[in-house]
Amino acid sequence: MARIVVAGAGAVGASIAYHLVLRGADEVVICDRGEVASRATGKAMGGVRQQFSTAPEVRLAQASARFFAELGPPLFEQVGYLFLATTEEGLAALAERRARQVELGVPVEALDPAFVDGLRTDDVLGAFICREDGVADPTAVTRHLVAEAVARGAELREHTDARNLDADVLVVACGAASPELIDVPVLPLVRQLVDTEAVPGLPQDLPMTIEEETSFHFRRVGDGLRLAMVEPTLRWGTDELVDESLVADWLERIAHRYPRAGGVDVSRAWAGLYDMTPDAHPIIGWVEDRVYAACGFSGHGFMQAPAVGAAVAEELMTGKSSFDLSPYRLERFAGEAVFPETLVL
Repeated sequence: MARIVVAGAGAVGASIAYHLVLRGADEVVICDRGEVASRATGKAMGGVRQQFSTAPEVRLAQASARFFAELGPPLFEQVGYLFLATTEEGLAALAERRARQVELGVPVEALDPAFVDGLRTDDVLGAFICREDGVADPTAVTRHLVAEAVARGAELREHTDARNLDADVLVVACGAASPELIDVPVLPLVRQLVDTEAVPGLPQDLPMTIEEETSFHFRRVGDGLRLAMVEPTLRWGTDELVDESLVADWLERIAHRYPRAGGVDVSRAWAGLYDMTPDAHPIIGWVEDRVYAACGFSGHGFMQAPAVGAAVAEELMTGKSSFDLSPYRLERFAGEAVFPETLVL
């Protein structure tokens, strides 16, 4: 059988390798210039949601959500994704998205957000939650997938450039570094995260909480909180630097939305890269002879990795995928991109 080399040992590459060996591929090599989950995956927020704005992204997320639910604790905690609206415009946008999501089978419900212990809600006009969604440990999940793949016969090569290996098929799943191997419209976008010190009285079942109007969002990590937000000025490039002014701003925001965190110290802050495409949809499919791409996930690679891995493995092994991958082909950029995803957190 063909020797398949998967370039990139992040969540997407690990999932592809895992699903390939599940399908009986007997010569799979997963390699990375660093180590397993040492780049974007290891720096990710760790959210798992189905609440996207376009049908293709919802369907990918639905398939992945089933996989995460089967993993269960401690790798995945089904605490839900809670969206808050503080303006009439924000509430209308949430309601419109919810109608589309429910039509696609995502169980999104309206509710009173006061059920979240400690959350400030006096300025909230409405809220929606999908209780099937939740949070995971990206590094632990990826290591789990790699370990399962290796146990079934895959080979792991860390500190190895895929271009130095013989391959019948090369699968490029290198995130923002993918354009170094193939010609794809993927650009690196710098994003940062902040973890706080312990917050008193933090509930174990705190949902991922997102402000619709500002994009500010947070989740529980251990006894503290992880903070993130779409930055007011996009930072295109590869300088993974922390903007301290944003850190200060986010601490003020968390003190407002979750007052128990007022005055809490920062335990660490770090930056990483999103691999952005022009329409924020990934690129999945053949791009050259014997070269297959799975990149450009625009910040959603970890949460979509299970579905992508299964679909890519099926296509590589059988020549087609039962999951519709047509929205993700590279050829779409030859014309006008359709259905651009707008909910990029």
